[in-house]
Amino acid sequence: MANLGDEVKNKQVIFRDFVSGFPQESDFIVSSSSIRLKLPEASNGVLLKTLYLSCDPFMRFLMESRPPATSYSPGSLLFGFGVARVLESAHSNFKEGDLLWGMLKWEEYSVVEEPEKLFKIQHTDVPLSYYTGILGMPGITAYFGFHDICSPKKGEYVFVSAASGAVGQLVGQLAKLMGCYVVGSAGSREKIELLKNKFGFDEVFNYKEERDLNAALKRCFPEGIDIYFENVGGKTLDAVLLNMRPHGRIAVCGMISQYNLGQSEGVHNLLRLMTQRVRMEGFRAPDYFHRYAEFLEAMLPYIREGKITYVEDTVHGLERGPAALIGLFSGRNVGKQVVAISTE
Repeated sequence: MANLGDEVKNKQVIFRDFVSGFPQESDFIVSSSSIRLKLPEASNGVLLKTLYLSCDPFMRFLMESRPPATSYSPGSLLFGFGVARVLESAHSNFKEGDLLWGMLKWEEYSVVEEPEKLFKIQHTDVPLSYYTGILGMPGITAYFGFHDICSPKKGEYVFVSAASGAVGQLVGQLAKLMGCYVVGSAGSREKIELLKNKFGFDEVFNYKEERDLNAALKRCFPEGIDIYFENVGGKTLDAVLLNMRPHGRIAVCGMISQYNLGQSEGVHNLLRLMTQRVRMEGFRAPDYFHRYAEFLEAMLPYIREGKITYVEDTVHGLERGPAALIGLFSGRNVGKQVVAISTE
């Protein structure tokens, strides 16, 4: 085990160049540099050892040049959410041994000069990898997206697309805890079984086996949909709009079916927003980061009491990260995609 002050190899993932269409493993370079395990002079930051990295669909947006939006720079390190341990700290809020989660570079060791943007992990009676998922950005997305944007009521009809993913599996379980009727869609038999038998969805369907999504939704929701948690977009959104009940709510979390298209598909049934008085609202997890303590107060008891379960799909080693990341866009992962760097 390396000691403070040692010079060690530091495996990294570098973004090669801007991407058009589906990303490939060749769009990333796995390389190794050396790093001295010591903060630079006059640093006010922290030296971190990366433990887990998160693969998330939003990272696809960063692979394109979309000024003035943030994007990855060709030839620079990939970054995303992750979990790390503090090896050395020059910041008053953190000390050696602290565990943190937040935006990290895709490398085994990092120096972060603005650690105040990271969250200190206070609860270690749950798996640390959960802070890439259920207790991190996806959990915040699911909890506030469902409770704040959707304003659910007991007995309402809820549809979740991409329901076995990092966010969808949580939304479905939160809806069941509220006493809602919940239907989810996914793209494989394994995922369908997971939704039905582990997460307790009332009904599920494989969208790849449905010739007519509108007919599938009418079969599952003969009285219509009150709440749609949108993760897919495209044809799924168009079909949902035809099945929304009056005063329904649509929380737009993502539209993964559109991320790799040169030209996004149009949506044809938007008039239903007006005729059914439906509210459709987009949001992002950082909108709610300031309410993280409130989120933990609600979510931790669900985990500890076994009221919510969480499924992760974990690969081991930074070199396997690029394949895991691009697998999100073909539905290869089952559950939350995590890259384990070090399990110490």
